[in-house]
Amino acid sequence: MPDPGKPRKDLSRWKKKKQPVHRTVSQICPPPRRPLTVVDIRPGMENERLGVVRDSMFQNPLIVKAELGKPRERSCSLPGVDFNYGLYIQGIDGGVPEAIGHWNVFKQQPTCPHELTRNYIAMNRGAVKAGLVTARENMLYRELNDIRINDQEDRRQKEPPSIPPNMTFGIRSRPSTPFFDLLQHRYQQLWIQEQKATQQAIKMEKKQKVILGKLYETRSSQLRKYKPPVKLDTLWHMPHFKKAVSHLDTFPTDAARQRALKAHKEEHAVRQGTLRMGNYTHP
Repeated sequence: MPDPGKPRKDLSRWKKKKQPVHRTVSQICPPPRRPLTVVDIRPGMENERLGVVRDSMFQNPLIVKAELGKPRERSCSLPGVDFNYGLYIQGIDGGVPEAIGHWNVFKQQPTCPHELTRNYIAMNRGAVKAGLVTARENMLYRELNDIRINDQEDRRQKEPPSIPPNMTFGIRSRPSTPFFDLLQHRYQQLWIQEQKATQQAIKMEKKQKVILGKLYETRSSQLRKYKPPVKLDTLWHMPHFKKAVSHLDTFPTDAARQRALKAHKEEHAVRQGTLRMGNYTHP
C-alpha cells in the first residue's frame, strides 16, 4: 500500500507532447467537387450505367443519383485551376499617379447657334401698313425685312397676383367647442323652436285654404255612380232530386252532428290527407 504521507510523482511530464498539426490550404478550404466522369464510376456504384456511357450523362441533374453516405455530385463543369473568379477591371485611367499629376476636366462643347423663329405677325403687320396685299409683294417684303422672335421677348414675366395687404395665409383654425351651449342643451331648445315654427306654418297654410262649397249631385252624376243590383239565382237541380230525402243519418240529433263538425274543424290543422281525415301529423 502506498504511503499517503509521501507525495506522488507527477507522471504527466514523462508523456510525449502532441505536435501541432499543420493543415494545408486545400484541407482547410477543399476545392469544389467536380462532376463525375466515366473514369470515376466503379462497379456497384449508384450511377453505374449499362451500354454506351458518356460523360454528359453524369452532368444531367435529373439522372445523377446521390451515392450512399456521400453528398450529391455537382453536375456542372467548373473552369480550370488557373481561372480567377470575379470581375477584372483593366486600369485605363492611370491610377493614383495620373490622378495626382493632372485632373481631367470635361471640356465644354461649343454650342451651335440657335436659329430664331420668324415673327410672321410683325411682318404681316408691316406689309399691310406699307400697302402690300398680294402674295408676291408679301414674299418680297419678308425677304427685305426678316424679323425674328427674340428668346427674351418670348419669356413673358408674369406679374404677381394682387393680394390685399391684410390677407392671412394658411388654414383657418377650427372654432372652439361651445361647451356652455352643450351643457345648457341649447341645441335641443333650438330644434324644438324650429319644430314649433314648422307646425305653426302648416296650421296657417291649412287655415288659408279656400273651403269649397257643397257639390250638388245631378241626375247624370247619380247615374254614373249607380250600380244595378245583381239577382242571385238559386243553383239548378234536377227535377227528380228536388223531393229526395236523406236515407242515412248517423247522428242521433242535430246537436251531435254540429259537435262532430266542430271537432273536425279544430283538428283540421293536425291531420293528414286531402280532406284532413287521416292520421295525426304528430304522434
